[in-house]
Amino acid sequence: MKKLSKRRFNSLVNNPVMEDYALRYAPKSFRRWSEFAVASSALGGIAYLADFAIGGSITLSYGFSNALAAILVVAAIIFLTGIPIAYYAARYNIDMDLLTRGAGFGYYGSTLTSLIYASFTIIYFSLEGSVMSQALSVYFGIPLALSYVIASLSIIPLVIYGMTFLSKLQVWTQPIWLALLVLPLIVIATKQPGIFAHWTHFVGSQGKGTFNALLFGAAAGVTLSLIAQIGEQVDYLRFMPDLTKQNKRAWWRAVLLAGPGWVILGAAKQIGGSVLASFVSPMVGPIKADQPIQMYLHALNLWIPNIAMALTIGTFFVLISQVKINVTNAYSGSLSWSNFFSRIFHAHPGRVVWLILNVGIALTLMELGVFNFLNTVLGFYSNVAVAWIGAVVADLVINKPILKLSPSYIEFKRGHLYHFNPVGFGAMIIASIVAIAAYFGLFGATLAAFSPFLSLVLAFVLSPLIAILTNGRYYIARTSPEIAELPSGVRCEVCDFSFEARDMTECPHHQGTVCSLCCSLEANCHDRCKTPGQLIQIGSGRDILNAQNLELEREEDL
Repeated sequence: MKKLSKRRFNSLVNNPVMEDYALRYAPKSFRRWSEFAVASSALGGIAYLADFAIGGSITLSYGFSNALAAILVVAAIIFLTGIPIAYYAARYNIDMDLLTRGAGFGYYGSTLTSLIYASFTIIYFSLEGSVMSQALSVYFGIPLALSYVIASLSIIPLVIYGMTFLSKLQVWTQPIWLALLVLPLIVIATKQPGIFAHWTHFVGSQGKGTFNALLFGAAAGVTLSLIAQIGEQVDYLRFMPDLTKQNKRAWWRAVLLAGPGWVILGAAKQIGGSVLASFVSPMVGPIKADQPIQMYLHALNLWIPNIAMALTIGTFFVLISQVKINVTNAYSGSLSWSNFFSRIFHAHPGRVVWLILNVGIALTLMELGVFNFLNTVLGFYSNVAVAWIGAVVADLVINKPILKLSPSYIEFKRGHLYHFNPVGFGAMIIASIVAIAAYFGLFGATLAAFSPFLSLVLAFVLSPLIAILTNGRYYIARTSPEIAELPSGVRCEVCDFSFEARDMTECPHHQGTVCSLCCSLEANCHDRCKTPGQLIQIGSGRDILNAQNLELEREEDL
């Protein structure tokens, strides 16, 4: 058969510093950072003040009792669901999209989750950008619409060089950010400690002074939208060094702290926002009381009578916080859009192109005033996000170790996966549809308030149920077991670059081994590698697992 022409990528894709292995496994040669550096970079990405806004918003609406209960319950859920996701992403050095592919969704099935994840980064970029813009507008007296443009476009040059630059940015800014984070609460505690008693009696616009299950459910629905934040954490954690006996303790500390551990600080910030919102509400009114700049300014004013100085410190804190988080939102968005469009159009112009698209869409939402509909937007979105995460977690903690119907490792290569796996994809779709119907009141007021919890439970139950019904048949389409025997630096027949064996697959169309990216971008092969007689023909789901555990069996038990 005649050899096909070589693929040539543009300079954006060929530059590994700019591209950051956006669509593939992060090779050991690129992962030069220590466990501490990766964890610090990941935690730097949760510097956002939307937590303050969310905590303030649900307190202003539902009161202290319902807001605090929602924050604590949701934090526990997010922490527990984040553990397996963080572990598998850090262990196999893949991002959230590649993890989802191998956790019950299939190659094209995870396309929808890439869109969901991209939407998450856009929504939160616009919310965080709105917070940053409010500070710019207040401090410099410029129109809010212009502040939106400045807050958005200033992020792009910071994200172009990916993890190489972001790791330095997050580490350098972390100490001063942490100091400024706790400053307003310290000021209140020393100057007006009675504010905390006032906070515990704050009833909100819909609250009645006591705990109410329906209001708790509504508040929890808003905070549960943050469950997809684990995706941004693992976009950093995929650069963790390999797990060995020597670094086992440091590795696990970093993964737990920077993975699910983000929600500990996140919940603390939401509680802080709840306190500050109840404090500033009598001064600025409930409409502005959930704006972090207003919270910070009035708290500092208790300590610094000079309003200009207080405003300067407050604005600086908001700006540094929002830059730290929005570089992460923009970075993760560029990864998710890269994954989405590479599968739809079989083309990849480079992560930087999708970075610009992500920021552009977020800017549009900011100009449309998305911040004013905070509770509504996040409450609706959480139904879908929770279904996605619930289905992934069920596969990682039930289908793999207990049922053993899912491969014990994560397979992400197109050439080895079915287009759709009904296990995760089906569970997510069914759970999302039912939960959204409940959200709009189809099943009554109680399930409307608790629709995100319904979504989570359904996805978590349906995933193993469908796995049992299908006997794990749709996880692995075929294997390339001999590739695991090859050394690092295997040459791709299509692009002529060399990659580690984990990133390679056999390809009858190109008569040799190809890298996962070239496999994804191939539009003319019609998946002939997964048709009978072309390559290894694999039988049942359990047979597939036995064949694919060759590499895993050689790994040291850690």
